[in-house]
Amino acid sequence: MLLGDALQLAADLARQDLRVDARLAGGGQLTVEVAEAARLRARLEALPLAAVHAYWPQLAQWQVSGSVDGGLELSAAAAQWSVQVRELAFGSADGLQAAEGVALSLQGGGEAAAQGWHWRGALAWTAGEAYLHPLYLTAGARSSANGRMVDGVLHVDALSAHLEGVERIDARGRYDLRAQVLEELALSVSMADLAVIGPRYLAPVLLPAQADGLIFAGHASGGVVIEHGELQAIDLAVDAAGLSLADGALAFGPVSGALPWRAALPTRIVLDVGGGRWQKLALGAFTVDARAHGGEVVLEALRIPLLDGALAFSDLRLQRREDGWHGGGSVVVEPIAMPLLSVALGMPEMAGVLSASLPGLRVDPGEIVLDGALVVSVFDGYLMVTGLRVREPFGVASHLVADIDARNIDLAQLTETFSFGSVSGHVDAHLLGLELVRWRPVRFDARVASSPGRYPRRISQRAVQNIGALGGAGAMAAIQRSLLGFFDSFGYREIGLSCVLRAGVCVMGGLDQRPGGGYALVRGGGIPALNVIGYNRRVDWHELVDRLQRVIASNAAPEIR
Repeated sequence: MLLGDALQLAADLARQDLRVDARLAGGGQLTVEVAEAARLRARLEALPLAAVHAYWPQLAQWQVSGSVDGGLELSAAAAQWSVQVRELAFGSADGLQAAEGVALSLQGGGEAAAQGWHWRGALAWTAGEAYLHPLYLTAGARSSANGRMVDGVLHVDALSAHLEGVERIDARGRYDLRAQVLEELALSVSMADLAVIGPRYLAPVLLPAQADGLIFAGHASGGVVIEHGELQAIDLAVDAAGLSLADGALAFGPVSGALPWRAALPTRIVLDVGGGRWQKLALGAFTVDARAHGGEVVLEALRIPLLDGALAFSDLRLQRREDGWHGGGSVVVEPIAMPLLSVALGMPEMAGVLSASLPGLRVDPGEIVLDGALVVSVFDGYLMVTGLRVREPFGVASHLVADIDARNIDLAQLTETFSFGSVSGHVDAHLLGLELVRWRPVRFDARVASSPGRYPRRISQRAVQNIGALGGAGAMAAIQRSLLGFFDSFGYREIGLSCVLRAGVCVMGGLDQRPGGGYALVRGGGIPALNVIGYNRRVDWHELVDRLQRVIASNAAPEIR
């Protein structure tokens, strides 16, 4: 039973007064007074929330604790109430919803009218903190509202809320309590300071993995309209809004403009973007000018400057479905100088040009697919990327697949750029089934071989040693080492190297299979005849990358003994 073991009753029949004092089971005190003119007063003191677990099983599942005080004064024509919650704490079994030390104050009242009741109320969160995944919230919010209750429909005529970092929040609405239907809601937020609300409310939703390092700037205002449970309108205006990472690796903005949307009417979206930066990769200023109608957004043309070139999108159409955004269009990469791009990406400076024509850009929830070829003119040859597909490009589980074909790469330019030694000639390369997880290779079939044709083919002493190092311990030049020191360079007929990467292991090969399990990396030609043989078939991928980095990092000529 809710009542405890102590109950006191006092009555004045002449004055028609009645008073009941009761100690409640589990703690707390309830006082009820009935005065003349049918006026009722009730007071609840220090009721532990744990005491009502038996009557409200959902509270027990959430391990709710704390205490509540309350007061009620009721007559036929008016009502006043107040509720104070102290030291409220709760936690879900999965740990994704929790609170501690929360204090809430609710006060209100109402008067009878010709139709229904007019009511008013105020709510204040004065202490404590809560985690409602993915948001972390602290005390300070407060709100007030007034409205009517007519024929089972709750009317909120005016609601205003105050939140740190927001100038004003207003709302009105109508809710049918019997049918449990939201008939109308209009909500507006004015002059939200993104530097304040961004880290608290936006970062955990937009980029949870980088939430701690995100910096916001600028202001935003907006509103939504819902009718009969359906979203009818959205308005968003931003002024000098910006987003960046604390380490300086990413910056975007400032962005200014308006984003209106109506369920039944076409609207126009215009946003001016001041530019952006990813690492040293700079984006110039551009304007988004789009049309929106219902669940579809259309950009007929969008040009984003990138270094000395640009990304030019055309006929880009996006449609909102239950599982997210779907759409597509086409994109052209206007020529970008490889010297600028390679330096911006933290690579050695390379000559050449990057360009592309991708007629089939497709966007699905969490995935971007490019039909067509991305072509990079580099080292007097070219790289062609096809079958490019990226999942979760900005997530913690990013995944990329593609095929890369390289033709007629000038080895002299390549080896000079990466300080590998000196090799003249040309090579072709195939990188099939490339898979990157978190932008690191996990799978591919790669092969590099001399290009067909007649051209000078020379390899320096240092390059011989470096190529041999990639074959691991046991790789050797098949000539007397004492003779190797007498020559600065050698002629060769072919160079070939393959790597099949699976489960972190590179299964290596070369031009041919040799007795004893070896494989030729360089097949000699000229005098003296030079053959570089590799013997390690299975090489840990990370070890192979370390070897290559050490080779490139070392500028000293190898010591021959």
